[in-house]
Formats: sequence, C-alpha cells, structure tokens
Amino acid sequence: MEVDKKDERESESSEQVVNPWEVSAKDGGKIDYDKLIDKFGCQRLDESLIDRVQRLTSRQPHVFLRRGVFFAHRDFNEILDAYEKGDKFYLYTGRGPSSEALHLGHLIPFMFTKYLQEAFKVPLVIQLTDDEKCLWKNLSVEESQRLARENAKDIIACGFDVTKTFIFSDFDYVGGAFYKNMVKVSKCVTLNKAIGIFGFSGEDPIGKLSFPPVQAVPSFPSSFPHLFPGKDNLRCLIPCAIDQDPYFRMTRDVAPRLGYSKPALIESSFFPALQGENGKMSASDPNSAIYVTDTAKEIKNKINRYAFSGGQESVEKHRELGANLEVDIPVKYLSFFLEDDSELEHIKKEYGEGRMLTGEVKKRLTEVLTEMVERHRRARAAVTDEMVDAFMAVRPLPSMFE
Repeated sequence: MEVDKKDERESESSEQVVNPWEVSAKDGGKIDYDKLIDKFGCQRLDESLIDRVQRLTSRQPHVFLRRGVFFAHRDFNEILDAYEKGDKFYLYTGRGPSSEALHLGHLIPFMFTKYLQEAFKVPLVIQLTDDEKCLWKNLSVEESQRLARENAKDIIACGFDVTKTFIFSDFDYVGGAFYKNMVKVSKCVTLNKAIGIFGFSGEDPIGKLSFPPVQAVPSFPSSFPHLFPGKDNLRCLIPCAIDQDPYFRMTRDVAPRLGYSKPALIESSFFPALQGENGKMSASDPNSAIYVTDTAKEIKNKINRYAFSGGQESVEKHRELGANLEVDIPVKYLSFFLEDDSELEHIKKEYGEGRMLTGEVKKRLTEVLTEMVERHRRARAAVTDEMVDAFMAVRPLPSMFE
C-alpha cells in the first residue's frame, strides 16, 4: 500500500504545505525537495536515468532534465525498461483552466511533454479539468468550459503533433468507459482515505470529494477505447509538477486492485515567483508571474521591478562579494529557459564572483523571455478554432506509435 503513512494531512505539524491547491514553505522560505521526496515516497531522478534517456532516444536530454527541473519520479526506470524491450507507452498530463492565459510556470510541463512525445514517438492525452476549477474556483460551468478552450489554444501552440495527441475537457468527455473506471476507483477509496490524502473537510462541497477519480483514470488506457482498443496493459507516464503527486499516489494504490498497471510519474520542481523562491507562481498575483500575453515592455518592467536579486546592496560590495546565486531569481529563470549550457555557466561564474552586475543579468533574462513569449504568441495566433476541434475530436490516432 503506497498511501499508508504518506496520507497525513499536509498541514499537520508540517514545515511546508504541498498539495494540488496550496504550495508554501515554513516562514516563507524555500521548498525542501529532499524532505518532499521522503514524505511522498518517490525517488530522485539520477544521472543514470538521464543517461539512459539519451541513449534510448539518440538525442540530448531536455534542458529540464539536464538541470534538474524534473527531479523526481515513480517507476520511470520501468518505463525505460519496457521501451528498451520494444514496448510502447503513452503520456498523460493536464491543465486546470482557471485563468485566461498561461504563465511560464504553466508552460513547463507542456514544454517537457512535447519533448517526451517527440523523443519517444508516443501518443499523448491532455486533460482539461474544467470541472475541477468550477468546484475549486467558484467559476460557472460555462466560464470553466470557455477557459478550457482558451487554454487549449496555448497548449496547442507548444507544438504538439495532432496525429498523436488527444485533448479533452472533462465536461465534454466524461462518460462511457471513462466513467466506468471512475466508479471502479471510487469504490476503492474510502472517505477517510480521501480526507487523509487531500485534506477535505466537512465544509467542502461533495463535488470535491468525487473529483480525484476523474484525474486518476486517464492513466488507464481503457478510459480511451477510441485510442487504445485492446491495449489495456499499455503503461502510462505522467509528467507533472510534484504538487500533483497526491492524486497519483491514490491512483497507484488502487490500480493493481482493478487489474491495471500503476502509472509512472516524472515530476518537476516549482517555477518560483518573481519575488522569491517560496513556492510557485500564482495566477492571483499578476506581478508574481510572466504571462504568455505580456508585452516586451511588461516583461522588462516585471523583471526589473519584481525579480528578487541575489546581488549586493552596492556595486563596490557586489564586486567584492559577488551575488548569492541560491536566492537570485533571474539566474533561476535563466536556468529554466536559457538553452546554452556554456553561457549559463559563464553567467553564474561572472555574477557569482562579482564581475557581472544584477542589471546585466536581468537584461539577458529579459531578452530570453521576450523572445520566448513572442514566439509563443505567434504560434498561438495561428491556432484556429478548427485546429482546437481537431485536437479534441474523439477519433483514432492513426500514427500513434509510428
């Protein structure tokens, strides 16, 4: 049983809170990912696995792998074992549509999932949990559905292959085989277990209690009979941020009891807010995040005004002591998005030893993010309603495993 002692409510006598709806560290400090790995019971992603990915795919590992953005996993080694033997798998990730536009933190799992889809040449299902956001964010059904479709355009703009990708909204798709699996999962999870995993209270709407199976069952291929007929043993790999782990601890616990394979996970750290590494970006604070709709001027202003610096209080002191790279947000953002490894190391060395100033680092970050956001904006502008319909159409994917 994977969820036994891991299921304590996250807020009980804990130094940090990490669950699907809240991420915070003790006294506003940094998230301790080593403690999180120990508490959740997952494994750290080590260099040997990254080397295997490179060998099996014959391509350089994604920057998010090389720099430890995706740092933890559950059974990723088994996925690679199966792939090496010639067995395929499929990918599953998702988005809770609660805002009109995505910020950079939202893009990270999709950027990485696109890499995995291309590297391993496997199909992908993307769940838009418009029902979840209707329950948790007090949005109307209609507004949740509208936001799901708008977010789908941002997801498609990441460059997914329409012949290998199925995007679905829960409000549109749940039923049939998918709903049967939801009921099977629901029968295996007691109320006490759900409260232990997710921290539900007597004041929560009952819809919240019934939601976890909805997020669980896309990891079972039988939930998609139009995609995977007769492939009920197909393994699933879920790229996600580590705050989603509670859903899949529950899923992995019940899967063998239903005759299904446990989904494997590869999990990322959080993309920090501009103000500092004490959690993750928040859609409720627009100045904590860079959005894909931000203009070049807005990006520059946010970085210059709000990006927390590890530089010293005066140029003289900075030249003497150098920057504290552990707390410097511009360097952390460059670690996510600057592709050139040698340039990143050069910046870290020069800035850390005081030869490069904060303003120079922020200027380089502004250039990197402006180019990235402009590229995304152009791609999104090219996404038509007909393209969205094509990705969301319930149809076989003819080139799934080619």
